Amino acid sequence: MPDPSTYRPAPGTIPDSFGVYKFRDGTGRVIYVGKAKSLRSRLSSYFADLSGLHPRTRQMVTTAASVEWTVVSSEVEALQLEYSWIKEFDPRFNVRYRDDKSYPMLAVTVGEEFPRLQVYRGPRRKGVRYFGPYSHAWALRETIDLLLRVFPARTCTSGLFKRHSQIGRPCLLGYIDKCAAPCVGKVSAEEHREIVEDFCDFFSGRTDTMMRRLEKQMQAAAEELEFEKAARLRDDLDALRRAMEKQAVVLGDGTDADVIAFAQDELAAAVQVFHVRGGRVRGQRGWVIDKVEEVDTPGLVEQFLTQFYGEQDELGEAADGGGAAEAVPREVLVPELPPDAEAVTDWLSGLRGSRVQLRVPQRGDKRALAETVARNAAEAFTQFKLRRSGDLTARSLALQELQDALGLETAPLRIECVDVSHIAGTDVVASLVVFEDGLARKSEFRHFAIKGDAETGDVGGDVGSIAEVVRRRFARHRADVEEIARTAPETGEVEAEAEARPGIDPTTGRPRRFAYPPNLLVIDGGAPQVNAAAEVLAELEISDVAVIGIAKRLEEVWLPADPDPVILARNSAAMYLLQEIRDKAHDFAIRYHRQKRSKRMTTSALDEVAGLGESRKAALLKHFGSVRKLRAATVEALTEVPGVGRQTALAVLAALQGTENKATRTTTATTPVPGRQEDG
Repeated sequence: MPDPSTYRPAPGTIPDSFGVYKFRDGTGRVIYVGKAKSLRSRLSSYFADLSGLHPRTRQMVTTAASVEWTVVSSEVEALQLEYSWIKEFDPRFNVRYRDDKSYPMLAVTVGEEFPRLQVYRGPRRKGVRYFGPYSHAWALRETIDLLLRVFPARTCTSGLFKRHSQIGRPCLLGYIDKCAAPCVGKVSAEEHREIVEDFCDFFSGRTDTMMRRLEKQMQAAAEELEFEKAARLRDDLDALRRAMEKQAVVLGDGTDADVIAFAQDELAAAVQVFHVRGGRVRGQRGWVIDKVEEVDTPGLVEQFLTQFYGEQDELGEAADGGGAAEAVPREVLVPELPPDAEAVTDWLSGLRGSRVQLRVPQRGDKRALAETVARNAAEAFTQFKLRRSGDLTARSLALQELQDALGLETAPLRIECVDVSHIAGTDVVASLVVFEDGLARKSEFRHFAIKGDAETGDVGGDVGSIAEVVRRRFARHRADVEEIARTAPETGEVEAEAEARPGIDPTTGRPRRFAYPPNLLVIDGGAPQVNAAAEVLAELEISDVAVIGIAKRLEEVWLPADPDPVILARNSAAMYLLQEIRDKAHDFAIRYHRQKRSKRMTTSALDEVAGLGESRKAALLKHFGSVRKLRAATVEALTEVPGVGRQTALAVLAALQGTENKATRTTTATTPVPGRQEDG
């Protein structure tokens, strides 16, 4: 493994200016491309202490054998050169946005004498005008079929067109008036091109003009008593309205925009793009990519914009030299602005040939549409994770990778994970989740209310809380083992059965609570938490349970008493499984913490009601079943509880409503935001 210090440039030789740099491996292959406002500052960060680098960054710099750079004069030039090099060298450590499928588009062959309409997939070609991409080919075909009644343009292949020209008869579409039949001379080339241009105008969003024109023609035909013509125009109007309904109007100002949203975790990200043209959603696109380095949302936005629109620019040039003007809309709406927003905006404007707005929608219809795109991104990401966790082969691979990386004797078929949640040391709780064969066993999930020291109530921070949970969980298991050993007869048959089936009560034959020990215990935390858990297991003389910790920031895996973490590949099946287990424990703990905090605040509010004792408080909670239902109850419903009169009911509602307002303010103040966590 190369040592970065062997190829580190002298600091004085690196220019302090805009530029783009390349890392190469020992064979000369480019493995990473990046840009920087200051090459000196950026490159120096790669040669800092390796232990402080992101795992993937550490892997990159130890894989590389040399680094080189090119100085440019502006951020826009840096963006352009970075994209060109990524496209040329395809570096393994750069994120690439590749379609997971081929999206259908509407292609109009405007370069031909008699232009043709077709549903098309593949690279763009010269002399063809494109609309889309669209999510479903069937929906696009249905729309075209509706519009052919109004715009009877040619849809046949060149071979079929030539054949019917030779025989002098149109095809079926020509007989049913869904094609103007230019093949047999029913319309001239100029007339057919006008039909195609009207079709393109309608698809581009200029629908109002077309609708008004048809309405005037229909009224004129009716006034001249040409009722058949008027009826045909009426049917044409209905067809246009049905076609418009297939593309919902989302923005009333005829906006041309791309709306982009992300859903992500530490290892992967889902991207969704809605293409809005003429105020309507004309197409939708999505990707799921594995992260190869630590990057936040602004960084993802910049990477996506440069790669996606750079690709569209190349496709446009390959088609007709100006396709990027249609591919890049007037507005690009993103969840967060990239770090170099001004440079990216200038670059996009250069691609389009006119000014492009890059902004975050704040209110109104555009904000609502952005939220819809974000929900689609979240749904796509959820489906991606479900497919990943539901794959038997992937689960087996994950368990095997864990066994190999941690040096376990067998694959960890049962994994338990502990996480602690609190706010500033109050309402400290913990969760324990169980995974068997790589799948969650929700019936085995457990909550813990941290008790702390019996005399002082001090929980000892996260380390003390972890120790308490591990002690309580395995003390019960230890007690069960000792009970089985103590009650076993001298013959040893029951003892042998207990040893073979340690989780089964020999009397009832039912599983004991917490009886099955895990093969692997995962702690949500770093070295201090892992060492605390290992010390508890040593006190209880439990030696057949492996203990590890997973730290959130860098996804490092810590072993007890080991000064250095184990680094798993960020896109490995083992890391995906550990992350899923940790996230389950995290969510389970936070949910219990919020319930406990809400219950404490409600109980304290009821304590303030004069004359309301413990028995009536318990009766109220038992009658309504939950605090939420109690808070929403009416005075009459409260008085149905034995011992609660009208005045007491009014006092209870007043106290609960005051608590709800306080809880709302508290939740607003403590809602997790990027960079802030609600757990220990």
